[in-house]
Amino acid sequence: MRKLLARFAVISFVLTSALAAEPVKLKLAFFSSDRSTSYLAAVKPFVDAVNAEARGQIEIDTYFSGALGKDPAEQPQIVLDGRADIAYVVTGLTRNRFADNAIIEMPGLFTSMRESVAVFTRLMAVNALQGYEDYTVIGAYVSEPETIHSSVPITSLNDLKGKRLRVNNPGEAAALEKLGARPLLLPVNKISEAISNGSIDGALVNPASVVDYGIKRVATYHYLLGVSGAPLMVLMNRKTFDRLPKSAQAIILKYSGTWSAGRFVDTYEAVESSIMEELKSDPNRHVIMPSPSDLQTANAAFAAIADDWASKSERNAELLKAVRSELTKMRSIR
Repeated sequence: MRKLLARFAVISFVLTSALAAEPVKLKLAFFSSDRSTSYLAAVKPFVDAVNAEARGQIEIDTYFSGALGKDPAEQPQIVLDGRADIAYVVTGLTRNRFADNAIIEMPGLFTSMRESVAVFTRLMAVNALQGYEDYTVIGAYVSEPETIHSSVPITSLNDLKGKRLRVNNPGEAAALEKLGARPLLLPVNKISEAISNGSIDGALVNPASVVDYGIKRVATYHYLLGVSGAPLMVLMNRKTFDRLPKSAQAIILKYSGTWSAGRFVDTYEAVESSIMEELKSDPNRHVIMPSPSDLQTANAAFAAIADDWASKSERNAELLKAVRSELTKMRSIR
């Protein structure tokens, strides 16, 4: 009898140990495909690095093509309600939730993706932006300042008058309104269809999205007026993060923030440089740089939008001042 009990005890110990060794499974929601630049830049490096180092502790599974929720605008909520533990988020589609991100969307404020990503990452690191109390921020990214891609001729600011153009966020909408266009907030995965059926004339997007979302097939005019970047994030449910072992938390944080931002920028810059060369070399396309006078007019409109936003509250004014100060320091040491 004692031998039998001892055998049961050993079996129980082995089973308990095996169960204890099972990694915690985390679900990451991604509304597009595993071929998109957003996945390759923002999601894949983080997931691969964490899974490699946290083997046996945690394991992140990515669910593609909206398997956990198809609407890009609902990604922050599916993290909070438990359908996903982590999600890739386009914050411009849920401005009411992340109102302070308006400073990152500000037209004309940043000259490049590298600038905006660096500032966004630093702001998140010091908890300068509101709306993230229920999240652990894995990565804070920004696309290259988005330019205009259309199915109809747009070669100057004058051509924008009355054109129906997709925008990513209210900041871009304000900019296009000032320049005479008719902006429409629309998820990136709806653009190609909307241009095809005539609902819109074109869209503000970054070069990678022109390829990733089929916009290249329906837009042959590329007016390279950089307006503003689209804030993009990978967010994790804070309660889920807090329940993880400290060692697992440390691994996630190791591959978040600055580390993740660096991979994002390096990947996007390489992809977008190649895409722009392809667009420019295609004789069936029209790639137009804005004239000096168009740039002067646009920059004056962008500055007026920033000043108007800052005048609406003391907080807005402080955020704009802080970001401009950060940019001045960054640009002085180049």
